[in-house]
Amino acid sequence: MAKLTRDEFISALKEMNLLEIKELVDAMKEEFGVDPSAVAVAAAPAGAAEETGPSVVTVTLVNAGAAKINVIKVIKEITGLGLKESKDIADNGGAVKEGISVDEANDIKAKLEEAGATVEVK
Repeated sequence: MAKLTRDEFISALKEMNLLEIKELVDAMKEEFGVDPSAVAVAAAPAGAAEETGPSVVTVTLVNAGAAKINVIKVIKEITGLGLKESKDIADNGGAVKEGISVDEANDIKAKLEEAGATVEVK
């Protein structure tokens, strides 16, 4: 049997309902003698650094708004993409810039909102 990657395992969990997940946890307890929920609770204090927020984020365009041309210009300026690619982002939404610092993301968000767009930082 092939080994599942972490992402494949999480994708499989997303497809399960609560009862199936509970049965999986019970089977893990039985097979390995470990309660996975106890491990998650014990690991929580170690994640204290996460409370400060992520250090790398993605700026996502939700809606270009009424002034789409201005938003396209800002996207083109920020990303260095061509006019067509910038227009596609403005039309369809999606990631404007990924893997950037929180400060840079806030600057980009401010520019896009000033142009009339609705933006999320994740």
